[in-house]
Amino acid sequence: MSNVLEVKGLSVSYGGIQAVKNISFAVPKGEVVTLIGANGAGKSSTLRSIVGLVKPSAGSILLNGKEIAGKTAENIVSQGITLVPEGRRVFSDLTVLENLKVGAYLRKDNLEDDINWCYDLFPRLKERSWQLAGTLSGGEQQMLAIARALMSRPDVIMMDEPSLGLAPIVVKGVFDIIREINRQGKTILLVEQNANMALAAAHHGYVMETGTITLSGTGKELAENESVKAAYLGKAKNKK
Repeated sequence: MSNVLEVKGLSVSYGGIQAVKNISFAVPKGEVVTLIGANGAGKSSTLRSIVGLVKPSAGSILLNGKEIAGKTAENIVSQGITLVPEGRRVFSDLTVLENLKVGAYLRKDNLEDDINWCYDLFPRLKERSWQLAGTLSGGEQQMLAIARALMSRPDVIMMDEPSLGLAPIVVKGVFDIIREINRQGKTILLVEQNANMALAAAHHGYVMETGTITLSGTGKELAENESVKAAYLGKAKNKK
């Protein structure tokens, strides 16, 4: 299976602080890949550097075999990758429909089919099409943030902490949608502190600690790893 995204030797620094330290990983086409780890591990900095919001201090980022490291965020989005940011960041004073159209601002073609696709994925958004995004619930805003990202027709959709601040029943719904988007052919790179949900949804995963990748494997392998259980899944090894 070909890799749609390849990160090689990536480092990211803020001033004198190195947030990401020479990491490498790949995202195969059509799969869900997750980065898990504690706060400050470098997960969000990795996503932000991939999408051009932070300039890497070293390394290569290949999207469909083309180098995108150091390019502008707009250029990178136009090449086929987008980010659902932490905290959702919908445009509160715009309607649901207007937010969706903003997600397609680089496109010049007809948006109707993709808007209808998003409404099929998120029927709640269709019901609230003319409602201001700022009046939606947290879960509905997260749905809108994902749908808005899909409107650019990305080859890879990256999600930064999609379950943050949501009630457990809403989190389950968000991950059901992540699986459905993947079933419909979208490649997903997921950063998520809820390691249980992330590994259950992921084909492959990487564990980040203090800016480095310390473990990798399938989602199932990592979920069954004793050190991962103890550190991230709340399942310390039983002692006899």
